[in-house]
Amino acid sequence: MTDPLAPLIRALSHDGGASSDFDLNPDVILPAGRMLRPAGVLVPIEMRNDIPHVILTKRASHLKHHPGQIAFPGGKQDDSDADVIAAALREADEEIGLPRENVEVLGTLPTHETVTSFTMTPVLGRIKHPFTVKPEPGEVDEVFHVPLAHVTDPDLFSVQSRRWRGHRRSYFTVPFGPYYIWGATARILRGLADRVSQ
Repeated sequence: MTDPLAPLIRALSHDGGASSDFDLNPDVILPAGRMLRPAGVLVPIEMRNDIPHVILTKRASHLKHHPGQIAFPGGKQDDSDADVIAAALREADEEIGLPRENVEVLGTLPTHETVTSFTMTPVLGRIKHPFTVKPEPGEVDEVFHVPLAHVTDPDLFSVQSRRWRGHRRSYFTVPFGPYYIWGATARILRGLADRVSQ
């Protein structure tokens, strides 16, 4: 039987450079010598009715960084983390109750630089067994699933813009139902979609 994640696994071997929140804004001049903090985010893939889905979160509205936005489980690498993969797995356990031993790490995507000065490594992981989602109170308002096919179809992405800190900033979006997926999450998914469609 064909592995439903085979196209995703093949996509990991395709060439592709790092991305950033500034990709669609070439006029932005980034300061030389800026210090970026390492972070890891998990792109968790779960089978639902034999269809692969990505698990995403809606961040709590009171958080300092990206309040109310759609995000992957994850966060900055702590001193206790062996690497960014360990950080992504730890954060997914803390944020949505996904045990790290229940994740088969498939590989990583190129890093993504955020406006909040993180260099984020997306970690693709297959969830081995069903688990009970437990959103972390105070940090995660909601956990939901999106079909992998939806977020790996380049035709479903669009570029929009808004004013931010006095400048017009463009960014990718890939809405799904009531969820407005945009910014770093959409940019990472767009990079994945480009790889899958190659």
